[in-house]
Amino acid sequence: MAGATDKQSSILGSLDWWTIGIYIALLTFGWVSVCGASYTYGDTDIFSLSTRSGMQIVWIGTSICLGFVLLMLDDRFYDTFAYVIYALLLLLLFATIFNPHEIKGSRSWLVLGPLRLQPAEFAKFATALAISKLMSTYGFNIHNWRHFLVSCLVILLPMVFIVAQKETGSALVYLSFFLMFYREGMPGSILFTGVAMVIYFVVGIRFEAVELWSTPSSLGKFAVLALVQLFSAGLVQVYCRPDRSRTRLLTAVILLLTVLSLLVSHYLFPFDVTQIQLGLTVVLVLYLLYQALHARLQPYLYVALFAILSVGFFYSADHVLNNVMEPHQRVRINVLLGLEQDLAGAGYNVHQSEIAIGSGGLKGKGFLNGTQTKLKFVPEQDTDFIFCTVGEEEGFVGSAAVLLLFLALILRLIRLAERQTMRFGRVYGYCVLSIFLFHVFINVGMVLGLTPVIGIPLPLFSYGGSSLWGFTLLLFIFLRIDAGRERSRY
Repeated sequence: MAGATDKQSSILGSLDWWTIGIYIALLTFGWVSVCGASYTYGDTDIFSLSTRSGMQIVWIGTSICLGFVLLMLDDRFYDTFAYVIYALLLLLLFATIFNPHEIKGSRSWLVLGPLRLQPAEFAKFATALAISKLMSTYGFNIHNWRHFLVSCLVILLPMVFIVAQKETGSALVYLSFFLMFYREGMPGSILFTGVAMVIYFVVGIRFEAVELWSTPSSLGKFAVLALVQLFSAGLVQVYCRPDRSRTRLLTAVILLLTVLSLLVSHYLFPFDVTQIQLGLTVVLVLYLLYQALHARLQPYLYVALFAILSVGFFYSADHVLNNVMEPHQRVRINVLLGLEQDLAGAGYNVHQSEIAIGSGGLKGKGFLNGTQTKLKFVPEQDTDFIFCTVGEEEGFVGSAAVLLLFLALILRLIRLAERQTMRFGRVYGYCVLSIFLFHVFINVGMVLGLTPVIGIPLPLFSYGGSSLWGFTLLLFIFLRIDAGRERSRY
């Protein structure tokens, strides 16, 4: 008995209570927001289990109990059984694909009587444990392509199963693990490539139909091809030290020829300048391949592959948008990019959310006094669009306070991850950090109309047990690992 008591005292003394305090504060603010979002005029008891605010108290209470149980387990348990937990969650995700219950077009929910669970929320912590276990094994090197591809496969498997459940938004969350890869040594060029693809997609699709300077050329295509050339030249400048002056000279010549082509098309005879650009890009790629073979320097080959993939991605983006994506996904992207309005359809949620947030002003309308939310103008206002309730009832001050709380949590997670003595703990910590950061950024962004509406919850705020338990699992497992960081392992 004395040994168990000493162990509990040691754990409690080693816990990071600042993080737990932020967790409790977010739960409290979240419950207040759920009350505001789900309250209807005439309700007399917001604590009744027949209301969503009352049920949220149950989810919060069970989450705190779950957190306590996670803290009482030995921290070595999570390391030892990481693969087992991951395999069990993969089986559960696979089984959910054949789930007969379809809710809002998705088969991602398991219905057990009155209880509904979403395995995709729990698969996040299982994947984080598995990737941490893999990357902490002896001899693992993220610069080894075989090791890196295996790591990507660990992340890809749950994504495939979740997409098969028609829950694309939850699957996209797993892309956040690449932030952890970057911290653990993944080349910055890979992260840059991902950012560049997003830029190509947005610029290319948004301005594809815009005419360039009274010429039969697409502004979107012109801009993307120019970016491919500039990005390729920049990568050569960073990664290819020998003969960089030649590449700079070639890039300058290519850009000069592009400008001359544009002038000829505008003033002499009209033609599609992007065809000239495409030919010049091919010349740049051939030169990089020549340098790779002649100087036997791999960086030139990688930059050439970057340019080829960039052009291939851009020309396939339009096909994917119009022929591969579901109609509702295509409309959401078009609305986000300003190509469509559709205030009565795909853009309705975001438009009403913006009205709700804007109507809150500086200090808000007060608790339970929001009109947009009380009259149910905003669909999913207590789940995916919970932040609009914060903006309407608490105003700019309340919204800023909530974002500062999330910022404090993110900064605290960075500090905890960096002080880990074992790689397993550090990798898992950055996995937790990446998932929280992705959720907050995308959820708040979609409520403000800055990111696509992909239907993911705001951590510790949105109504529901699966989301709350999932984030509690992520956070408290890390807190338990952190509490045991000083103990030597042999």
